[in-house]
Amino acid sequence: MGHVINRSLLHLRRLTINLVTYPEGHRVMRHNDPMGNGSYYKLNVVLIKPEEGGVFETDRVIFSIFNRIILFRPDLYDHSVSTIMRGKRVLLSIALHAPWGSTAQG
Repeated sequence: MGHVINRSLLHLRRLTINLVTYPEGHRVMRHNDPMGNGSYYKLNVVLIKPEEGGVFETDRVIFSIFNRIILFRPDLYDHSVSTIMRGKRVLLSIALHAPWGSTAQG
């Protein structure tokens, strides 16, 4: 199994953009990303989908288009990626940590 390649394209205080390559055999365990205060949003655009496996799962999304363009709250909801059985998964990940709002959802 190879290593995850996480290339930072933009890193500002509240906005980051990364190009992330997940190799065959990799998986992301179920977790969430607590931020403390404010609201955390992530827009993932899957540029290369694995031939088998590598399926993103989360408890709730704001929207998902063909499970390739996904906007969700990683601070509120657990998420994971199943084991990539064949191929690789490449995504453009845009993260926004907004100072407004709270981590509690009504």
